[in-house]
Amino acid sequence: MTSVVPQARGAGIAQHARAGSKSRRERSRKERAGRRHLAGGVVWIVSVAVLLAGIVAVNVAVLRLNLDLDSANRQRAQLKAGNAVLAAKLASAKRTSQIVNGAPGLVQADPSTTSTVTLPR
Repeated sequence: MTSVVPQARGAGIAQHARAGSKSRRERSRKERAGRRHLAGGVVWIVSVAVLLAGIVAVNVAVLRLNLDLDSANRQRAQLKAGNAVLAAKLASAKRTSQIVNGAPGLVQADPSTTSTVTLPR
């Protein structure tokens, strides 16, 4: 009986060692698969971050262009207003010169037939 017990123990240890080895192999496979999944996740995160950074950069560029366009529109409105004022002055000056130079149909008033009226304040 003494000889059977060590063999049984030896066989049990060998089976346990094989099972442990198998268990370690399975664990290492799972760890490698987990690392692959982790690496894939990191790649996706970096890809999305790069895309978001690109979108932000495009939005900043569009915002700058809009600010420049707004400034140009404001300047254009000021120039149009200035042109309108100048056109009004020019029209007034032309009309004044026509009156002074004697526009057609206008005659000089006879001073003896004119009178002045004084209005109360």
